[in-house]
Amino acid sequence: MNAAATAAAVQPALLECSNLEVQVAARRLVDNLSFTVPRGSVTCMLGCNGAGKTLTLHTLAGLRAAAAGAIAIAGKPLEQWPRRELARRLGLLTQTTEDPFPSTVIECALVGRHPHIGFWQWENDTDRAIANSALAAVGLTDFQSRDVATLSGGERRRVAIAAMLTQDPDLMLLDEPVNHLDPHQQIEVLRLLRARADAGSSVLMSLHDAGLAARFADQALLLFGNGEWLCGPTQDVLTEATISRLYGIPVIQLSWGEGRTFVAR
Repeated sequence: MNAAATAAAVQPALLECSNLEVQVAARRLVDNLSFTVPRGSVTCMLGCNGAGKTLTLHTLAGLRAAAAGAIAIAGKPLEQWPRRELARRLGLLTQTTEDPFPSTVIECALVGRHPHIGFWQWENDTDRAIANSALAAVGLTDFQSRDVATLSGGERRRVAIAAMLTQDPDLMLLDEPVNHLDPHQQIEVLRLLRARADAGSSVLMSLHDAGLAARFADQALLLFGNGEWLCGPTQDVLTEATISRLYGIPVIQLSWGEGRTFVAR
């Protein structure tokens, strides 16, 4: 184990939850959920539409109250974090992004610096350099001056990811980050998130593609929508039996070299 891995091992996990319950109306979507997102790791959350992936991410980010249970960020109870300080540690990429006001791509990316900038202060050259680096990481170097209203759905999604990279949180919660992206950009974004984790960040993201989860994640969290869940190492959790049960359709696993994916029969 190298020095960085040793240091990470003795620190508390960036995200821990215990006995968490997520409800909507009278329906219990997730019951008694207990898991951790270790430092330097990628966890993928999978489940059918309506299984509670988005609500769980929002609960873990502190945007809605859990029905029961406890959440800790870097060893500290979520409710004890001042929101501004929490925003320096935790970033949330929502499933959709709205642009109520005209803005350029670089202005959207710079929104990620707001937790790091004092009140009544403007972005400085360092902030702009961080935003430009984030745009370069998602392949949008030449888009800084573009109006976001002129972008495609996939381009706008990459701007939202760049804003999170500009925020530079230790813990990234992402709701369907590859939504609207073509296959090439899906792989590039997931490689980017994998690299961030390998550098010490922690990533929890929802996906619909079990093959991509098997390729990029260390850990998988399956939500069955009826309160049941399953979490563990990707190689153990993502199987023909579990994926068939999760999506209600028989699947087979296709393997090649070190890769694998799942297809409907």
